[in-house]
Amino acid sequence: MTTSIYGGCACRIFFLLLLTFASVSGIKAEDQVTHVLVPLTAYGVTFYLDDKEGRSEFHKSLLTAVGTTYLLKAAVDKERPNHSNDDSFPSGHTAGAFMGAAFIHKRYGWKYAIPGYLAAAYVGHRRVEEDEHHTEDVIAGAAIGILSSFYFTTSYKGVEIQPYAEGNSYGVLFGTRW
Repeated sequence: MTTSIYGGCACRIFFLLLLTFASVSGIKAEDQVTHVLVPLTAYGVTFYLDDKEGRSEFHKSLLTAVGTTYLLKAAVDKERPNHSNDDSFPSGHTAGAFMGAAFIHKRYGWKYAIPGYLAAAYVGHRRVEEDEHHTEDVIAGAAIGILSSFYFTTSYKGVEIQPYAEGNSYGVLFGTRW
């Protein structure tokens, strides 16, 4: 028997919020949402599956990615391409997005992480396009995010994750067999 994520009220609310954020119009707003959407989705799966071990691993990965990013920003003092400040290296938005995608990859399987990696790559691309970061800042952010998840995360068995797209709605469906 397959259980759909849409079975519980809390799950419906969670994914309604994700779909609302995913449909925000305007490139700048999408960039701001997408870098949070990927790790938020990864974190949400740990609650849906009651995956306490995964949640603990997610916390460690997130803290490592954020901590490393901000320590490097303070130590390097690299000016942004738009000259707004000296916090260019590494890209925190990209680190967070890739941390979420890599967590899904390592915990639940690479094929489930493809949408997350695509969204994370979009975040990195947009950060360069908008003159917020240099290419090397984005590459470093991606490496920090991926390495933090791969270091702390172990595999989880028995879960199905599918991307969902219909009309203007996008999301992820989660299910498990029991």
